[in-house]
Amino acid sequence: MTGPRHTRITQRRIAEVVAAELRARILSDDSAERLPPQDQLVQEFGVSYPSVREALRILETEGLITVRRGNVGGAEVHRPDPSSAAYHLGLGLQAAHVTLGDLAVGLQMLEPTCAAACAQREDRGTVVIPALEANLNTCAELMGEGLSFTLAARAFHDLVVSFNPNVTVRYVVSTLVALWSAHEETWAEILTRSGEYPSPVDSAESLDCHRHIITAITAGDAEAAERHYRAHLTATQSLVLDHFDTGPVDVSSTQVSQAIQQSRGTHI
Repeated sequence: MTGPRHTRITQRRIAEVVAAELRARILSDDSAERLPPQDQLVQEFGVSYPSVREALRILETEGLITVRRGNVGGAEVHRPDPSSAAYHLGLGLQAAHVTLGDLAVGLQMLEPTCAAACAQREDRGTVVIPALEANLNTCAELMGEGLSFTLAARAFHDLVVSFNPNVTVRYVVSTLVALWSAHEETWAEILTRSGEYPSPVDSAESLDCHRHIITAITAGDAEAAERHYRAHLTATQSLVLDHFDTGPVDVSSTQVSQAIQQSRGTHI
């Protein structure tokens, strides 16, 4: 009676070893698009087909690959990014009954520090400012366009975070930004369809805040950049919170989950 159980445990352990090796490859190789076919993996690792299939199931559960039936070319690889991290973090926050208001406050504490970091960059004039000003021009052209304006305005936040030189802070904050953006873009889509999107005056005020932030970053004034950014964040978040009534983070809804999947994410 112990033979089959021992075999299953051994097979599981072998599969975990194979999965660990394949996981390391996926995370270390930016160019990886597909894993080798199962036949090749069996030969490479010297294990059975069931062990390879179990290893692939482990990776698929983690969201690192997609295995399609009849796919002889190898499983499709999905490298983690801020949008995928946002989805999994969102699931955890939703399970913990965390509200959007709590997420908003967290961003108010963390995201403005990225603006301060931008102001402290010596190359801000050649790297940071041109990108932010280009986004500002794009937003100005989309005034009154509802969802399109929101998408462009949210890209401003993505850019500010992406220019933080600290990779750890950049990744953590960009994940939270992607999660919030999904809810804000859902809010914008709902209000655009119903004709209730905020007036052009509100959009103009948002752009004025972006200009103040850019001015502070250009001057190298980290304190002012952080202060203007936090004030802007608080004001824009209130519009979304008024609509969602500070309800819970909800990545299980179709609209929010699709917004996360389609999010630009921040380049790390």
